[in-house]
Amino acid sequence: MSYYKLFKRGVFDENPTFVQLLALCPLLAVTTSAINGVYMGVATAAVMLAASTVISILRKLIPNEIRVAVFIVIVAGAVTIVQLLMEAFAPPAINDSLGIFIPLIVVNCLVFARIEAFAALNKPLPSAVDALGMGLGFTLGLTTLGICREFLGSGSIFGIELLMDPTAHVLIMQMAPGAFFMMGTLIMIMKYFQMKKGGLNG
Repeated sequence: MSYYKLFKRGVFDENPTFVQLLALCPLLAVTTSAINGVYMGVATAAVMLAASTVISILRKLIPNEIRVAVFIVIVAGAVTIVQLLMEAFAPPAINDSLGIFIPLIVVNCLVFARIEAFAALNKPLPSAVDALGMGLGFTLGLTTLGICREFLGSGSIFGIELLMDPTAHVLIMQMAPGAFFMMGTLIMIMKYFQMKKGGLNG
């Protein structure tokens, strides 16, 4: 598989958010705003890229019996670095909003799925491309959901007010049930266009 197809697979064809439905806990919890989605997605992508590359390099040296423990240590190290960088450079409001979900990347099922299924079996460069594609696909999903929820729930996008009238805001979109409603709606829209495209091609 070419690097382009490998990258495209993670971003679109097997998007972690809308196709594989992985890592729904942070996905639904932090996407009350678009900027939260961007930061959470980029943090996860950075951890995936670093951990997948390191594990791919060390894959032949890691005993199979302790591979999970080694994977956790490597991912935890990458998460610690990303968390410290965010605390140093990200706005305080972002750190407060994301809270515990940055440290919880250590046990993110998306990260471990790609490490176990790809990085532990392939060379460093393909592993890095796979991690980058999946990470950006996850970021795309988080940001899209965040944009929709922020606009419908508070009338703004990336903090820019677009709907001033508070009576036009759908407040449930800022709550947990709203995340499920919007997630289902976006998946339905995506499946509709996929079926339409498939019908035209057929």
